Amino acid sequence: MKMNSNRFDERDLREFEPEAKVGLIATVNPQGLPHVTLITALQAKTTGELIWGQFSEGLSKHHVQDNPRTGFLIMTLSKRLWRGKALWAHQERSGEDFEMFNSKPMFRYNAYFGIHTVHYMDLVETYGRERLPMGRIILSSLLTRAGKAAVRTPNFRRILKPWAQGLFDRLDSLKFLSWVGPDGFPVIIPLIQCQAADSTRLAFSTLAYGDELKRLEQGMGVAVFGLTMDMEDVLVRGVFGGLKKGRGVTLGIVDIDWVYNSMPPKHGQIYPEVAIEPVTQF
Repeated sequence: MKMNSNRFDERDLREFEPEAKVGLIATVNPQGLPHVTLITALQAKTTGELIWGQFSEGLSKHHVQDNPRTGFLIMTLSKRLWRGKALWAHQERSGEDFEMFNSKPMFRYNAYFGIHTVHYMDLVETYGRERLPMGRIILSSLLTRAGKAAVRTPNFRRILKPWAQGLFDRLDSLKFLSWVGPDGFPVIIPLIQCQAADSTRLAFSTLAYGDELKRLEQGMGVAVFGLTMDMEDVLVRGVFGGLKKGRGVTLGIVDIDWVYNSMPPKHGQIYPEVAIEPVTQF
């Protein structure tokens, strides 16, 4: 990772403008746990300020109002990425940035929704331009696949639905890990090698991003965001269970205790299941 800075390189700002990219924001919920949201309308306004457009409701938009500390990740189709920390500052519902977002093809020609709020964040720290270490990621994915059967739980209950379990098992899906650092800011790390050991546990080799993954502590609350290139996604949260050896492979494990659908139009908790209550008219 490059030396930390509190400014983007001005030459990189154009890289953040296309809609066809991955934009992630990690926030902190009221319980102090990480939450990750896909926001493709995330870009830099200046070398020291980030902006993003909101068109749907979700938990992250509420979290930043109570706790402005965020982590972010922007990844282009060419596998360049930028990560860092930012402080949510304010929001606007009109102005030049509002018009700019709504003039982009994704929102200009959408008959169902447009950007209704623009959020502003002050850059605290960025690590500069990075590239995905694809060699290590591919090897890590193969090691995870070879060893994950040995770290399955003896538990036969189902937490991940078959669709979500399949998303994590796909070698071509993107996965990202987040936790809250000692300074209160969420951290985001690419964890593409992560796969489902079963419907209650995720497993991953630490060969890729090993230096950063060493900062994980057993018992820590973490979130893992899974995403396909068709923009299908799911967010899980759980407890980091430490490192376990299986079939000669050392894997990190996450025991899942919460699953969230972050895809519009209906965001909501999937596990634990929320009781359905009848609607009573008065």
